[in-house]
Amino acid sequence: MPMSVRWNDLDAFNHVNNARYLTYLEEARLRWMMGLPGLGLDDDVAPVVAAAHVNYRRPIEWPGEVDIELFVERMGNTSVSIGHRIVAARDHGVLYCDGHVVLVWIDRTTGRAAPLPDGVREACQA
Repeated sequence: MPMSVRWNDLDAFNHVNNARYLTYLEEARLRWMMGLPGLGLDDDVAPVVAAAHVNYRRPIEWPGEVDIELFVERMGNTSVSIGHRIVAARDHGVLYCDGHVVLVWIDRTTGRAAPLPDGVREACQA
């Protein structure tokens, strides 16, 4: 997913603030989920972030364009580990960060883990 670096993403050191990396990754995951049948969330179940791991490899500067890559690392009964990379849009050899996020689907009523929705499972196996 392509994304433009915004001026307000910068911190006092004039590069993208480390928390914004997580925001970029969240936006990419949400756009991915918007393309799934049933979105993977409804009145009964929804994903929550159980863990996030980011290896910051180099600063992202403004102005700039980045590409966010997502891929399934592991799929369980109630969770998915989604690997991620943020790279320079013009040169995917320039790696800004990598890592993964674990999403767990929960039952909105009980707060307990729920089985992965069929649409999510199918998308992860594709």
